[in-house]
Amino acid sequence: MFESILITIATAATPLLIASIGELVVERSGVLNLGVEGMMVMGAVTGFGVTLATGSPWLGIFAAIAVGALFSLLFGFLTLTLVTNQVATGLALTLLGLGLSGMLGEGFVGQPGIKLGNLYIPYLSDLPVIGRLIFGQDPVFYLSVLLTVAVAWFLFRTRAGLTLRSVGDNHGSAHALGINVIGIRYLAVMFGGACAGLAGAYLSLVYTPQWIENMTAGRGWIALALVVFASWRPWRVLAGAYLFGAVSIGQLHAQALGIGVPSQLLSSLPYLATIVVLVLISRNRRLTMVNTPASLGRPFVPDR
Repeated sequence: MFESILITIATAATPLLIASIGELVVERSGVLNLGVEGMMVMGAVTGFGVTLATGSPWLGIFAAIAVGALFSLLFGFLTLTLVTNQVATGLALTLLGLGLSGMLGEGFVGQPGIKLGNLYIPYLSDLPVIGRLIFGQDPVFYLSVLLTVAVAWFLFRTRAGLTLRSVGDNHGSAHALGINVIGIRYLAVMFGGACAGLAGAYLSLVYTPQWIENMTAGRGWIALALVVFASWRPWRVLAGAYLFGAVSIGQLHAQALGIGVPSQLLSSLPYLATIVVLVLISRNRRLTMVNTPASLGRPFVPDR
């Protein structure tokens, strides 16, 4: 019982971790993309549809990553090239993704999905408690942890990561030093979109291998909150994703045990936890400002 709960927590946390890590890189470059929910749901419908057509979950995952990156390019073109408002454009991207995914996925409702299989390592996967939890997960679970390590190393141990952080902290000074601010932000935005697409595909191919309209159910917004919760630090994102994953799974088990609390209240716990965390963080201005990219959400026009 305890082992199965831990496994379901890891499964629930993985899409949040992937989407949050992608958005962290975007915001570290000084761009605020509120379209994570829209890119996730487009990744979910694309991954499911391509897998259904080809029989290969891996092709579905690659297609979802590509669609997420393409959607982010649309956001990048509007905000970085045409200098539209980042908040309004991100919200529009979410609305577009929700509507378009509903239309494209109409024929997929009720169709049996193809689940991405878990790994099996002889002897190790059979160990009690930790066997399935550590050595018997799906490949994307391991990819999410590797992605966190890679992003932490990139941001704080490489010259390219320092350049990206400098663009997010002061794009004017970075431009004066000859850094291609717009180019770096385009790459960061595409990375964030690819991660959101992958997170969406995980939902429709691993978490619940089926297509349901609006199946992201606000996870994109939780991912955005996680970045703030983690104060733009990758390892804190990892911890936060598993915390929110535990809250999500906890309310499901509470409902299954028949605890005398309305199911609607239990279902809202992940979102209530998000609000509480954001309120607590906002009260500590020093904690909020210490790692916040100074140029976050501010437009940049090179010729001004």
